[in-house]
Amino acid sequence: MTRVQTPKYLDRTTPPHITTLILLAGLSALAMNIFLPSLPGMTAYFNTEYRLIQLSVALYLGVNAGLQLLMGPISDRWGRRPVILWGLGLFLVATLGCIFAPNITVFLTFRMVQASVVVAMVLSRAIVRDMVPQDRAASMIGYVTMGMAVVPMIGPAFGGLLDEAFGWQANFWALFVLGAALFFVCWRDLGETAPLSGRTLMQQFRDYPALLTSRRFWGYALAAGLSSGAFFAYLGGAPFVGDRVFGLPPSTLGLLFGAPAIGYFLGNFVSGRFSTRIGINRMVLWGTLFNAGGIALNLMLFLVGLGTPLTFFGLMTFMGLGNGMVIPNATAGALSIRPDLAGTASGLSGALMIGIGAGLSALAGTMLTPGSGAFALLGLMLSTALAAIATILAVIRRERRLGLST
Repeated sequence: MTRVQTPKYLDRTTPPHITTLILLAGLSALAMNIFLPSLPGMTAYFNTEYRLIQLSVALYLGVNAGLQLLMGPISDRWGRRPVILWGLGLFLVATLGCIFAPNITVFLTFRMVQASVVVAMVLSRAIVRDMVPQDRAASMIGYVTMGMAVVPMIGPAFGGLLDEAFGWQANFWALFVLGAALFFVCWRDLGETAPLSGRTLMQQFRDYPALLTSRRFWGYALAAGLSSGAFFAYLGGAPFVGDRVFGLPPSTLGLLFGAPAIGYFLGNFVSGRFSTRIGINRMVLWGTLFNAGGIALNLMLFLVGLGTPLTFFGLMTFMGLGNGMVIPNATAGALSIRPDLAGTASGLSGALMIGIGAGLSALAGTMLTPGSGAFALLGLMLSTALAAIATILAVIRRERRLGLST
């Protein structure tokens, strides 16, 4: 592997400092959820229906997934630095468009363009894999994605305070200011790390089959997608359970809802500390076991009539812990199948994860009825968690058969 220089902060002749990568991942997550408390006020401002303003989430996720498929190959062809800077630049323009949008159609159009910030999440992971070997990559990705764990805990609360004090546009002004500051940091700190091969863009896209035909890539990508799929199902169904099953007020529901983020933060910390020592396959396996174990215990408590709001949401911390161990390690494994295609692999695995998650989130919403209680949601979550265990076990068995390290 090409030797990479030691990072020096704000020196773009060297690779980026890890704090820059953490900020990139954090901004990408913040753009997703900071404005969610403002949706009712935005509905009144644009004189529209709530289902239309909710499209600001669904359309954003759809464009996000599509861009992940494109940005990886583009960055493998032209480099991480220019793609990130262009992506952040488009994000800044789109954020201004959202602020000054005269109607809902213009707002949703610029909201879709805002999804260009996904390059920050996708390529921060690819940059890590450019810089260090597989096991160290899992460790660094764990630290990088800690920013994505902290933001969901504080983003909506911060956005709600801004909305209450200054109106819904304040959330987008905050994104613009933070995005502009990060653009400056990346301009000064983000040295190029991609091992450019000189292939054309079409040749880069032709490399997709090299990943799609790799069983190990699918194993890692599906382990991450199915494990995180339990979390996406939770996002789609937990508000219903909190409201209809337990009758919780919004303030209490909002407080308990963030329990998985605490576990995810801890799981990322564990990955950062121990992945190099333990190995990515064992970390993924243990993470899937924590994920499934917490959900199974949750379901058992409901089956014996002992389910409460504290047990339902509290045990979701184990789901977050498991995902914090699975996602950085499985991502590092997927990116290591073909290190020269790290950007492509990051985009493809990320799009797969969001696609599975979006489907499970929608399925959870359709399965829940007033008579189903929490059983339908927990059953769906446990099924996907068990499938994640089976997937990583298949990877481990195959690697042992081939004589590869686990």
